[in-house]
Amino acid sequence: MESGYLHSEEFDDDGRIKRTGSWTNATAHIITAVIGSGVLSLAWCFAQLGWLAGSITIVLFSVITLYTSLLLTECYRDPVTGARNYTYMDAVKSNLGTLQHKFCSVAQCGVLIGITIGYTTTTAMSMAAVKRSNCFHKYGHEAACHVPNNPFMVIFAIIQILLSQVPNFHKLTPLSVIAAIMSFSYSFIGIGLSVSKIIGEGIGKTTLTGIPIGKDFTAMEKMWKTLSALGDFAFSYSFCFVLIEIQVRL
Repeated sequence: MESGYLHSEEFDDDGRIKRTGSWTNATAHIITAVIGSGVLSLAWCFAQLGWLAGSITIVLFSVITLYTSLLLTECYRDPVTGARNYTYMDAVKSNLGTLQHKFCSVAQCGVLIGITIGYTTTTAMSMAAVKRSNCFHKYGHEAACHVPNNPFMVIFAIIQILLSQVPNFHKLTPLSVIAAIMSFSYSFIGIGLSVSKIIGEGIGKTTLTGIPIGKDFTAMEKMWKTLSALGDFAFSYSFCFVLIEIQVRL
């Protein structure tokens, strides 16, 4: 920089290549991250937990996510040098000690692995559901349309591995806009299907504590479905780790 090689038109104040992000692609990134496929399961989660526990859980996850997002925003720049933190781990390293940094590294890897498993499983189930639906339309609802999920998991994993090799994948603004439109689309599709089912079959029976335990619904099933619902809530609010990566593009 002293030799005058780094010009202000090409590089930021921290010596890195000048950022080219805009509010348009940042908004698209945020919408895509926030409105993930996990939102499609929230209605089912409420049915399992009930209005009381379901409402408390979604408010709790929202408050935790909001607080975490505000913390990440405050950690965008190093408190001493003022340099930008380009990743979540950069922010942790510049604001915490070595021990906390190692703990957060393990925690982040665990969360990212869980998110990856969640998206892979959800995608495979969705692809299998589409194929099963086509089978039912072709052969009738009485047909044995069993579709395994494993082949679709492998297909999705291979596609992800190939796409991860694309350099500067985050700079593909049109792709982010398409993803944001798709996020809104499947959200509205889910709402439309719910309204259609209510009109056709009426509102399902539920209680403040969710589906009641009975002859056809054991306590063990209640426990597993409750835990599954909590996992789906966590999956729906798993986007805060990428907020710094989005902010740093502006």
